[in-house]
Amino acid sequence: MNSISRPLVVDLDGTLLRSDMLVESAFAFLRHHPSRVLAPALWLRGGKANLKAKIAEAVSIDVATLPYNAKVINFLAQEKANGRTLILATATHHTYANAIAKHLGLFDEVLASDATTNLSASTKRNVLVSRFGEQGFDYIGNSHDDLKVWESANQSLLVDPEFGVEAAANRLGNVTQVISRPDSPGRAWVRQLRLHQWAKNALLLVPLFASHRAGEVHLLIAAMIAFLTFGLCASSVYLLNDLLDLEDDRQHPKKRFRPLAAGAVPIKTALLVFPGLLLAAFATSMWLLPWQFTATLACYYALTLAYSMFFKRVMTVDVIVLAMLYTMRIIAGTFAFGVSLTFWMLAFSMFLFLSLALVKRYAELRNSRIQGKTDAAPGRGYNPGDLEMISSLGAASGYLAVLVLALYIQDQHTAAQYRRPQVIWLACPLLLYWITRTWMIVHRGWMHEDPVVFAMKDRNSILTGVLFAAVFWLAV
Repeated sequence: MNSISRPLVVDLDGTLLRSDMLVESAFAFLRHHPSRVLAPALWLRGGKANLKAKIAEAVSIDVATLPYNAKVINFLAQEKANGRTLILATATHHTYANAIAKHLGLFDEVLASDATTNLSASTKRNVLVSRFGEQGFDYIGNSHDDLKVWESANQSLLVDPEFGVEAAANRLGNVTQVISRPDSPGRAWVRQLRLHQWAKNALLLVPLFASHRAGEVHLLIAAMIAFLTFGLCASSVYLLNDLLDLEDDRQHPKKRFRPLAAGAVPIKTALLVFPGLLLAAFATSMWLLPWQFTATLACYYALTLAYSMFFKRVMTVDVIVLAMLYTMRIIAGTFAFGVSLTFWMLAFSMFLFLSLALVKRYAELRNSRIQGKTDAAPGRGYNPGDLEMISSLGAASGYLAVLVLALYIQDQHTAAQYRRPQVIWLACPLLLYWITRTWMIVHRGWMHEDPVVFAMKDRNSILTGVLFAAVFWLAV
């Protein structure tokens, strides 16, 4: 019997799909039903098949946006054109499996889990053997569970095999093809952890410079440790946020290329990495930094989680929370260095970062308007018609930050800290210039990333920042 006459049985998770439907649907459930966070644990008591069935009843998945493996789809299309029977056999619940098969239009039959049967490993093998006999089918998969199926297959085809799977499959003696992805895992993880976003943690240093103690070595060491812990915590948050936002990200013109959304980073690995990073962040903080810093880090994480789960979809609340998250870095810095937190610093930070948060929203809505959209973006509380109001609020907030700076210069305590406090007035036009220019840039559509990260890359912003710092240095 030649291979064309044998049916080709195709696995879904990790093979046809660069993801895992149970994890995808579970995070979709948590996002849409956060008050029922314990429900999946109760459903699991009835077995994995029951868990999958309950989740499938509760949430729908847009299968058109899922990260399919293009190489596998092209291979299957060629086999289909040659007259081969294709069967999708998956442990995913049949609700999702049938929708995927209908969307792709490649499969002659679908075998999937239901409320009582989890079609995985030995169970899948037994079903296939009962239908086609021993060695009566070829099978394409990727995981350790698939080894049981390959034992009874005529030919084994591997796709992006999990660690140790290829060696184990080769020992069976029937591997005919291995399809691997071209992506660089290291590069994908660097993008996924958003290490470039760690630049925001430079805000931790603001209290150190404001207190005129940047030359003390032990405080500089504390600064490096604080920077690292906030970075690890932030990367953990980015991972969790992207897991919760998979659906929305895949409908976004740019965010759909994020490693998790695109399937370049294994979703199961991400489930292990994000708590590991969080544990490392808090262990380091509790060991080496004041408890007040650790408490602030915990508040930052809790607020970020609340933002991801609730606040990011609430108009106005989302940008206020973003401003608070930026400001909390400065608050954490005061605890890391044991310096005082002032009213002026808090007020200035909140107004400035509220303006930058609104810059971010403006950029997103401007792109939506250019694309002709009129409805709110998925997972957001704004629509393109809000553009003018957001620009007004953002510019006003930025100018209020300048006003706070001017009032700070007039404060008696400020005069006591500086020999030439009047020099600080030069900082006001610099800040006015930078805020106005930032809003002009976003208005013209030149802002393509987080405004804080943009500022740390933009030459004009860097020069303005250097001059701003020089003004305060001259005033000392």
